[in-house]
Amino acid sequence: MRNECVLVVDDSPEIRISMAEVLKTKGFSVETASDGQEAMEILDNRFFDIVLTDLAMPRKTGMDLLKYLTEVSPETICIIITGFGSVQGAVEALKLGAYDYLCKPIKPDEVLILIDKALEIREIRRENVSLRRELKDRYGFENIVGNSKPMQEVFGLIEKVADTESTILITGESGTGKELIAHAIHYASDRRDRPFIPVNCAAIPEELLESELFGHEKGAFTHAIKTRIGRFELANKGTIFLDEIGEMSPSLQVKLLRVLQERKFERVGGVNTISVDIRIVAATNMDLEAAVRDGKFREDLYYRLNVIPIHVPALRERRSDIPLLVKHFLKKFCKGKRQCVEGITDEAMEILTYYEWPGNVRELENIMERLVILTNGTVISREDLPEQILKNAAGSFISAVSGGVFEMPEEGMSLSKAVEELEKRLILQALEKTGGIKNRAAKLLQMNRTTLIEKMKKLKLMKSAKKAA
Repeated sequence: MRNECVLVVDDSPEIRISMAEVLKTKGFSVETASDGQEAMEILDNRFFDIVLTDLAMPRKTGMDLLKYLTEVSPETICIIITGFGSVQGAVEALKLGAYDYLCKPIKPDEVLILIDKALEIREIRRENVSLRRELKDRYGFENIVGNSKPMQEVFGLIEKVADTESTILITGESGTGKELIAHAIHYASDRRDRPFIPVNCAAIPEELLESELFGHEKGAFTHAIKTRIGRFELANKGTIFLDEIGEMSPSLQVKLLRVLQERKFERVGGVNTISVDIRIVAATNMDLEAAVRDGKFREDLYYRLNVIPIHVPALRERRSDIPLLVKHFLKKFCKGKRQCVEGITDEAMEILTYYEWPGNVRELENIMERLVILTNGTVISREDLPEQILKNAAGSFISAVSGGVFEMPEEGMSLSKAVEELEKRLILQALEKTGGIKNRAAKLLQMNRTTLIEKMKKLKLMKSAKKAA
């Protein structure tokens, strides 16, 4: 049983009655009006999915009614009914927002087909709006978890560059969330309602990647049985995200360079040049500067990509975000479950915070999902943590203090305070070895200089650093 409502507006009683009967037999709820004025009065008190209206009527015309609908009920679909001599007026109505028009004499089957098509398209549009809203809610940068200084710097960069047209290169280890950052840039930009097309350059075989990016013409190669549109065409007016760009072959690097310079390309096997309006965001976990020195990556392409660099820090470089991420993933994986994990003990949180996280945020997310499923009870404790995390965290700590720096007292000790003391000693040792030069000390400690300075301020080591220098 249908529940859509249709308003038929025509100054001819015969047309109103016949159309109403046809629509009612198909399950529509139908009302009629003799002109635009009467229709407006009805529309003031009730929503209609479809309005079928004649153009030429007394008092208010069909054009007047269309203008009224666009203001007070933009979701209502308006279909124009017109005589053969008034087609030009119907065309003008299409420009003002009418869905389509029908010429008299009206055939009932044509009306029903047109209404079904219009309702289907409206539903698709609603789904698209809902999907865009869902994607924005999921990928908006305000939903990326992190209060640490390195992440605040990333957020600041996203805000500055999102609405520009500049090409962006996102760097960072695997699992740090580079694609999430790319999504955030897109959904914070003016292109947010246009396509976001991701391409993993490492996941597609080299011989297929060119066709995947640029498309191909029918017969361009064996098994090319029809023309295919590539990712660059699909991304027109939107954003294309080239992940793992460092894995791209030298021959494709040349073609990509042209697209970056001219925003033009040809399909594989094609001769027609295609122009696109796209924003390019690339990402890599590779040291592209080293790849350029080794001759594995084109220097000119690197500089074209690296207009705006954004570095996503490893999780071990922003340990203060780990408790926030743990709570975020607990909430995410418990959503919709009757009985779920509600929290985590301080001891278990300390171990997670001290763990090195070689797989970064992706590894933490997977571990939290496993813990939510396998933990017995409502609180995660040390005993629930996977063996490799317990061994890694303990092994890292023990190897660091094996020279007798710490000794476990009988009554036990706070792991977090012990870690803090260890960090102090290692930072001071690194500064002493490098003559107080923070850049070199940061390299010894395998962290960014900004992260080192942040830790030194937190641990109140700035004065000690001056002495070391």
